[in-house]
Amino acid sequence: MGFFRFVFNLLWFLLGGVIMGLAWWLAGLLCFVSLIGIPWGRSCFVIGTFTFFPFGKQAVSRKSMMGQRDIGTGTLGLIGNIIWFLVIGIWLAIGHIASALACFVTIVGIPFGIQHLKLALIALAPIGQMVVTNQEAESGRYIR
Repeated sequence: MGFFRFVFNLLWFLLGGVIMGLAWWLAGLLCFVSLIGIPWGRSCFVIGTFTFFPFGKQAVSRKSMMGQRDIGTGTLGLIGNIIWFLVIGIWLAIGHIASALACFVTIVGIPFGIQHLKLALIALAPIGQMVVTNQEAESGRYIR
């Protein structure tokens, strides 16, 4: 499976994944303009890197992986996600949806379109999510 994951990630990167990954990084740079935005900016770089090479990884709830609540999975996380959605999240989600529609034009692009839709959902509410490998997600434990 490692070979296919490599091929899919390479095709993804060359055929448009780099554009949305850079959009996430740009959003991260914009978040770093203010001190309040630094946690969002850091998350943008993590998710942007995930967007460059998404196959073999997934975003999961931090609460379910860690087995406990933290500041990002409670009320403050909800408020942060609402602010995120209104300021930046909607635009990144629209970018991923537009990319998904472009990918769905061809049969070969369908897996890429599905991945863009998953990333659009992450773009709407990234706080309280963490990026893990598929093996870590299947085991239900965070290995690192």
